[in-house]
Amino acid sequence: MSLTALSLVLLAAILHAGWNALVKAVDDRAGILAAVSAAHAVLGLCLIALAPAPAMASWPSIAISTGLHYGYYVLLFQAYRHGDLSQVYPISRGLAPALVALSAVLLIHEAMTPMGWFGLACVSLGVGILAVQRGAVHASGQAVGIAICLGLLIAAYSVADGIGVRLSDSVFGYMGWLFLLEFPVPLSIAIARRRHGGGFGGRMLMLGALGGIASVSAYGIVLYVKTIAPLGAVSAVRESSVIFAALLGILVFGERPVGARLVASAVVAAGVVALALT
Repeated sequence: MSLTALSLVLLAAILHAGWNALVKAVDDRAGILAAVSAAHAVLGLCLIALAPAPAMASWPSIAISTGLHYGYYVLLFQAYRHGDLSQVYPISRGLAPALVALSAVLLIHEAMTPMGWFGLACVSLGVGILAVQRGAVHASGQAVGIAICLGLLIAAYSVADGIGVRLSDSVFGYMGWLFLLEFPVPLSIAIARRRHGGGFGGRMLMLGALGGIASVSAYGIVLYVKTIAPLGAVSAVRESSVIFAALLGILVFGERPVGARLVASAVVAAGVVALALT
């Protein structure tokens, strides 16, 4: 991975941890997720208008990734409803590169170097520490289970998008349709609120727009880098965001225990780096 690619993915990691912290910080998480996905759809429409359409070969990946992203939003809402940022985020994001690497070994018999196995072990250990600790007020087995399911979804759509964007012959066209097809998320939330006489406040829309910009930028950067760098390395370095999320959870939200979460997140990050170097 080149220095340019590495720098871009690290920027994406910071942006991603930031918008997840925003979802955790507000009481109206459904409203934030609706605004974020609406921002995705608006940007997607702009990209479709400006970029060539993606090749037909990439459309199965778009369809698969879109369906997985719907599930991702549902689980993300539940995860931060029941769990802490510094616990849920490292479990869900740390599992993804390990699952991608392990799947490559089991399904397509891709060779794993000693460094790769070391990275896989570190990720597993760090996630295990986070999964069993119970020091936080809101930590629960339910939150851990949801976080693990999130990790499975993230690994699945990471592979789908990595394949799809390479087949698309139009990175921005692929991104445009992927983002636009998220419009059922804000639409369904808006319809549900209208039925119950609710709505969206101006502050919520502004925060959601900021989160949407951060989210779109982060995922767009990653999709682009997947065209110039190995998928496994990109997926792994992206999940260095677990350190940023752990720090935000501890410093901004006062999540505890501090020691166990920092150690576990550092172990996950070390594993992610090792996987990136294989």
